Amino acid sequence: MPEIQLGAQTIRTHGAQVARFHMRDWLILLLLVAIEIGLNVIEPFHRFVGADMMTDLKYPLKDNTIPLWAVPIIAIIMPLIVIIVFYFIRKNVYDLHQGVLGLLFSVLITAVITDAIKDAVGRPRPDFFWRCFPDGKGVFHPITGDVRCTGLKSVIKEGHKSFPSGHTSWSFAGLGFLALYLSGKLRAFDRQGHIAKLCIVFLPLLLAALVGVSRVDDYWHHWQDVFAGGLLGITVASFCYLQFFPPPYDIDGWGPHAYFQMLSESRNGGQSESNAMNSLTVRQAESGTVYSRPDQAVETSEVITQVTSSILDDLERGRRY
Repeated sequence: MPEIQLGAQTIRTHGAQVARFHMRDWLILLLLVAIEIGLNVIEPFHRFVGADMMTDLKYPLKDNTIPLWAVPIIAIIMPLIVIIVFYFIRKNVYDLHQGVLGLLFSVLITAVITDAIKDAVGRPRPDFFWRCFPDGKGVFHPITGDVRCTGLKSVIKEGHKSFPSGHTSWSFAGLGFLALYLSGKLRAFDRQGHIAKLCIVFLPLLLAALVGVSRVDDYWHHWQDVFAGGLLGITVASFCYLQFFPPPYDIDGWGPHAYFQMLSESRNGGQSESNAMNSLTVRQAESGTVYSRPDQAVETSEVITQVTSSILDDLERGRRY
């Protein structure tokens, strides 16, 4: 088995092998995408909203400062670019694959949890009144007192999805994963006291926080929605990161678990083959004494055959392990 050098694992040499090993994980990602689509199609729970409850739901109906299409760019594309840059620096396909897989799991798991809670809770947004009554004339059920919305159905549906904030949870899931990724790569916790490293690590978190603030400023979310979304995103990001990488403060925090496991298996295989070759040398030396007696030529041949067979078995076991 050839010796595996550090940083020699590229997409061309090891990419297919790594992807095949995690095939089921990629299939699970597709399943999460399907679930996320379904959660956005179904109708959320319509919570009771009485006339006296409208006091806190009459904020202006504004456009998004950060549009919906920009969220995947912030939460997925930007961290993905950083992960790819590190791949070109280190030429380590294990780090690339585990980084991309961990990032996608972080965002998609967060998205599914966020939208599942949105649909189940059905909390009205701060601008719900104007979504429900675009003409400004409130209509309520004469007996129950519940709202009887006159606006567009799609706008009203979106008005029941305030808790938690999807923009915020997605941003903290993707950028939180990026912050952990950078802290490991930069060895931010190497106890050398380099504050500049922490400033770089905190930049993604600051951007995620600003996304959350924009949701309150646009009156699309209450502050509790943003807080819950941020907490949810960073929690899922931490779990997903630790699934693929050691903690950032670990001595091996710069690389994924799969990379170090591959190195360990490679060394064990090399040691097994080396031990087998040493055994061959010793047994050949021992078999040489058999030739000192010509009258035992047939017995000598049998011994050599047995030794050769045993050595081949040892080599085969070494390759497997």
